[in-house]
Amino acid sequence: MKITKLGHCCLLIETKGKRILTDPGSYTVESHSKIENIDYILFTHEHQDHYHIDSLKVILEKNPQVILYSNSSVSDLLDKEGIKHTQINHNDSVLLGEIAVVGIGEKHAQMHKSIPQSSNLGYFIDGRLWYPGDAFTNPERPVEILALPVSGPWMKLSEAIDYALLLKPKKVFPVHDGTRFGSAHVLPAKVLTPEGIEFIVMAEGDVREF
Repeated sequence: MKITKLGHCCLLIETKGKRILTDPGSYTVESHSKIENIDYILFTHEHQDHYHIDSLKVILEKNPQVILYSNSSVSDLLDKEGIKHTQINHNDSVLLGEIAVVGIGEKHAQMHKSIPQSSNLGYFIDGRLWYPGDAFTNPERPVEILALPVSGPWMKLSEAIDYALLLKPKKVFPVHDGTRFGSAHVLPAKVLTPEGIEFIVMAEGDVREF
């Protein structure tokens, strides 16, 4: 199995003669829009850093043969766009050529108690690679390779480490590490502003008087 990390959560997985792309989102537009000869695309959920419709259309132009699989929330969006795909739910199994893929999980990790959890589906690929999306779902099976989320407004790094310790994979590599400040600048404002608390975004180098 050859895995190319295009950035954040966008992986190109090559195994058994097939090329699988995961979560081509808004953080990796430049890199994933150039990829050709893709056989399958897997979407975990609808957040823009995982699902980006404009660049997906570019991918489809270059890869008209590609077959899409998604969770329920992305499936709804693809239906609205008239894009052919197959929805996978928790515990569903599909064969991508000779590659067995199992969908595992149902909910995105909680970002804040005031915000309803969106759906999220992880993928257990070829009996070896576990890509959980934005959650710390236990796949309840041995994991050889773990794509480990390490950064985001829904998690602490200590949680990621404990998750890896729980699953005990043979190999781990980081994903969900291209967020920089994006969501961490949006989510606090979304929660605090309705409570009358002003959230002021300050990027590196900014100077403000208070």
